[in-house]
Amino acid sequence: MFTIKRIPDRPSVIVIGGGAAGMMAAIRASENGAQVFIAERNERLGKKLRITGKGRCNLTNQCSRDEFLANVPTNPRFLYTALAAMDQTDTMAFFEGLGVPLKVERGNRVFPVSDRADDIANALVDRCRALGVTILHTRVQSILQENGNVTGIRTAEGDLNADAVILATGGKSYPGTGSDGDGYRMAKEMGHSLSPIRPSLVPIVESGSLCAQMQGLSLRNISLHIVEIASGKSVYEDFGELLFTHFGLSGPTILSASAHLSNIVPGKYEAQMDLKPALSPEKLDERLLSDFTKYKNRDFVNALGDLLPQKMIEPFVRLTGIDPQKKVNSITREERKIILAQFKCFRVPLAGLRPISEAIITRGGVNIAEVNPKTMESRIIKGLYFAGEILDVDAYTGGFNLQIAFSTANLAGENAASGAWSD
Repeated sequence: MFTIKRIPDRPSVIVIGGGAAGMMAAIRASENGAQVFIAERNERLGKKLRITGKGRCNLTNQCSRDEFLANVPTNPRFLYTALAAMDQTDTMAFFEGLGVPLKVERGNRVFPVSDRADDIANALVDRCRALGVTILHTRVQSILQENGNVTGIRTAEGDLNADAVILATGGKSYPGTGSDGDGYRMAKEMGHSLSPIRPSLVPIVESGSLCAQMQGLSLRNISLHIVEIASGKSVYEDFGELLFTHFGLSGPTILSASAHLSNIVPGKYEAQMDLKPALSPEKLDERLLSDFTKYKNRDFVNALGDLLPQKMIEPFVRLTGIDPQKKVNSITREERKIILAQFKCFRVPLAGLRPISEAIITRGGVNIAEVNPKTMESRIIKGLYFAGEILDVDAYTGGFNLQIAFSTANLAGENAASGAWSD
């Protein structure tokens, strides 16, 4: 059983989940006068936060409000009030106020100067402790309610009463960090409906074994198009970095592309890459002719080292259909056109997405029509609030999803505390 000393004349708020959203919600609720408890099943708070951005933590993006919302493909309008209450500038000021200096990198991505995600997580933990937030390392079995009002939570150790509960359990991505979909179950038990749960910001599986032959190769400054094969229509375009893996494609451009491919099946889409986007076809032809003159007595397969990374040369040559041992000085103009076309449109057929356990975030979640966007309170159960990835709102890679977590948590924490006071 819990032996909790209640603080007189203070409303009590329980936050289920001790990740980025959960800790921010706890901080805001405590700053607004509530006695706050975090119920977290892991031994350590912020387990997923500590591994984000390859352990560097891209915590937000320093772009305009319009640019931010353009990077939120799912329900961006739901975030208007949340971002107005706590935008990227506010988030940066919050963490720098906690003693974590930040820096802005390419693409307006914001990281701690230390490049340590632990510094962001520890700053939140320390702030929670400084405010007197009680941390309960327990798994919540259910949320308790009577007559449409939240009354507390149930755990294996017993029940704990509360005036408000904030559900901030995350989605189903990275289940090893505790995000195993428990929050969805609890939301459904409270009468909420869910949008379909799917992986997002996840690597993509190829059809065939082309990428496997280049496993580990990373390309920068690539122009990427994801094309619907039947119609020839481009469904996503990006520029940046991608990675060839044993199963297919990964890297920032691919992760963002995956957010557009929830209905992917083998034979429907292919990735088309311009390997030399800075060169027009005419300039690239001049460069190719120059290299062929330079290496005129070499075999074709040995004449591309100035234009392609070594791991890519053999697969590239095979796709052109030109004999790898053909001497460069024997290559015809028509064959050169084929080579140029391959540089400007390197194709990888796509088969599907990697499992949700490998996704950075979960797409889908609690139906936002059932949540008040001005308070993050349930429209179904009074005193129940939501924050972070459990909501049906998701964005591309680049710090946008963590900002959504902080912004929605800020609203949920403030309103959970003030809503409980008003009762």
